[in-house]
Amino acid sequence: METPFNLRPDAFQGAAEAYVRYRPPYPKAMLAALLAQAGRGGGGVLVDLACGPGRVALDLAHAFDAVIAIDLEPEMVAAGAREAARRGVGKVSWRVGRAEAAEIAAGSADLVTIGEAFHRLDQGVVAARALGWLKPGGCLATMGTEPILRGGEPWKDAVAAVAFGWAERGSGGWAPARVGAELEPAGIEGVLRAAGFAMVTSHEVFEPRTWSFEEIAGWLRSLSICSDRALGGDRAAFERELLAALGGDATQVFREEMKASWTLARKA
Repeated sequence: METPFNLRPDAFQGAAEAYVRYRPPYPKAMLAALLAQAGRGGGGVLVDLACGPGRVALDLAHAFDAVIAIDLEPEMVAAGAREAARRGVGKVSWRVGRAEAAEIAAGSADLVTIGEAFHRLDQGVVAARALGWLKPGGCLATMGTEPILRGGEPWKDAVAAVAFGWAERGSGGWAPARVGAELEPAGIEGVLRAAGFAMVTSHEVFEPRTWSFEEIAGWLRSLSICSDRALGGDRAAFERELLAALGGDATQVFREEMKASWTLARKA
C-alpha cells in the first residue's frame, strides 16, 4: 500500500522556515516540569529524536552538557543549525537520519525527547532503542501541543475543515499517523511499558494563546498536509478559502487555551 503523502520521508520539504517562525514554543511551565520530573538539575546528555529545527533541543539545551539532535530531513537539520547559531547555542550536534536507526552509545543519555513526532515513528522500535541508550534512571519523554485542527472552538473547526478538505483533494492520500501508531496518552504509555520502561506517567498544562490570521496561515504552512509542496502551488487559493472560512477579516485575532502534554517514562 502506498505511503500517504504526509508520512513520506520528504513530507516537510520546504516547510522548515515556516516551522521555525510559526510553531509556538512549548510552554516554559511544561519544560520546567518535565526537567524536574526527569531529575535534570543541569548536565548530562539530551538526545532529541525527529528534532525538526530544534524546537525541543534548543529550549532544553541549557540544562545539559551536550545535545544530539536527529531528523530525517536535511532542511530541518540545516534550519535548526541556523537557529542555534542565531541563539548562540553551541552545544548541539546535528545529525541527519532516521530515529529508528540512530547510533547512540549504550547507557550514555540522560533524557531522550520526541516532540510532536512519535506518531510518525515505529514506536516500539524507537522506545526499545531509547531504553538502551539511557543511563539507569534516565527518561524518555514524548511531547506535543494540541494542534489548532482540534479543540472544538468554532474558529478551529473552520480551520480544520479547510485544511482537511485540501488534504483530501491531494494526491497520494493522507493519514493522521503511521499504521499502528498510538496517538493518545494511554496508548503511548502502553508502548513505553511494553518496551521495558517503568514509572510511565502523562501530564498536561494549558497556556492562553492569541493567533493572528498570518500566524494561523503560517502554522498551517509548517504542516505536512498543508505545506507549499502538499498544496501543489495553490497557496494563494488555499489562504483565500481559509480567510473566508474565518470571517474574511485578516486583522481579527483568535484565542485559545493551548494544551501542551507529555508522557514521561523512566528506565529502572
